[in-house]
Amino acid sequence: MTIMEAIKARHAVRSFTDRKIDSETRTALIAVIDECNAESGLHIQLICDEPKAFDGMMAHYGNFKNCCNYLAIAGRPGSDEAVGYYGEKAVLTAQALGLNSCWVAMSYSKSKVPCKLSSGEKLQIVIALGYGETQGIPHKSKSMGALCRTDDSMTAWFKAGMEAALLAPTALNQQKFCFTLKDGVVSAKAGLGFYAKMDLGIVKYHFELGAGKDHFKWA
Repeated sequence: MTIMEAIKARHAVRSFTDRKIDSETRTALIAVIDECNAESGLHIQLICDEPKAFDGMMAHYGNFKNCCNYLAIAGRPGSDEAVGYYGEKAVLTAQALGLNSCWVAMSYSKSKVPCKLSSGEKLQIVIALGYGETQGIPHKSKSMGALCRTDDSMTAWFKAGMEAALLAPTALNQQKFCFTLKDGVVSAKAGLGFYAKMDLGIVKYHFELGAGKDHFKWA
């Protein structure tokens, strides 16, 4: 599965089978995580065979089942956009490797996550991973016109970027973002709300993959 195929195939999944993540898949995922950490300064960690974080009331409220594997993303204050951008890079890699996933902001026990934190870091979010009982379902999306502005006719690459951005996961599926194209330069702004800046990082990563980084520059 290519990354673009992964964008189209990936949907939030909360119920997993008891199948363990094999060593080859772990190795491939860890390689991408190491790359993301080196580029971003984040502290993304793969945690496997650990059920306690998703064994409390919050997890049951969020309808999680058999969640024993997840990414724990730690970072310093102000790293929200990077958390979204690089977290989604790891998510799409996981999807391409045959895993399913779900971004999880609150429906887990933070105190039970055995991640390592360096000075100044805090656990920002976790991403549930595993082999889903289903492949999930597509989320409803706003129209493209409601989420972007252009100074002229929409170019093919900008449209492709927006199509990928529309498929990006956002908190409560609110899609609080807007892309603007002016004189070949793209800007992206987050709306108001919890995790809006993290969502912006996710949709910017999707946009880059769809549009192709060689076609534009960020404002």
